[in-house]
Amino acid sequence: MKNNIAENLKVIHQRIAKACEKYRRNPEEIKLLLATKTVDPERIIKAFEAGETLIAENKIQEVRAKFEALSSYTHENHFIGHLQSNKVKYLIQNEITCLHSLDRKRLANRLQNRLEFENKEMDVLIQVNTSQEKSKFGIAPEKALDFVKYVAQKDRIHIKGLMTIGLFSAEKERVIPCFQLLRKLKEEIASENIPGVEMKELSMGMSNDFEWAIAEGATIIRVGTSVFGERPYPDSYYWNEK
Repeated sequence: MKNNIAENLKVIHQRIAKACEKYRRNPEEIKLLLATKTVDPERIIKAFEAGETLIAENKIQEVRAKFEALSSYTHENHFIGHLQSNKVKYLIQNEITCLHSLDRKRLANRLQNRLEFENKEMDVLIQVNTSQEKSKFGIAPEKALDFVKYVAQKDRIHIKGLMTIGLFSAEKERVIPCFQLLRKLKEEIASENIPGVEMKELSMGMSNDFEWAIAEGATIIRVGTSVFGERPYPDSYYWNEK
């Protein structure tokens, strides 16, 4: 892994372009979201200087710690980790524009109430546990439609699509079904024509498997390691918080 963030980004965009060509996708449909967990602001700024504008954190304390250092740079910040309901206020205070990990009614209720209090609105993605592992967060696939209908009643919360983490595996035949299931759920939910609900985004795929995610319809891929280098712990450490 090169230490040059700009060069690493070029490689990622080349991989995206090749995958889009292979799977007949339009590259303009794919958003590159930089997962910046454990990455210091100075290195994130190098990515901004290379033309990137979309980042996301897994832990709210990192959002808060980096907010001031990054605030003068034009960018959009999403939140992709498990969020405790008592920390909802920090999403709004730190200008998070999209929560990728809405997965339970209590969190939806807290978010709606806080947004009402702040007189603001927020985009969200519904996190689905497509691998159905007990160690992972996310709504069960069979409960996703009912949950979307529940959240759709919250006028400050705007559902834009679905998110999944999928299996941490190098075996394509084990990972692909997670992405296929999310795409199927997106199609099923879209067919319901639920007022106020859009199914335009599929946030799935990371450094090691985003080509497979693109093949299955991903519109947002979450890449960190391939841009910023290996972290002190494996990805599972940052995602599994149970």
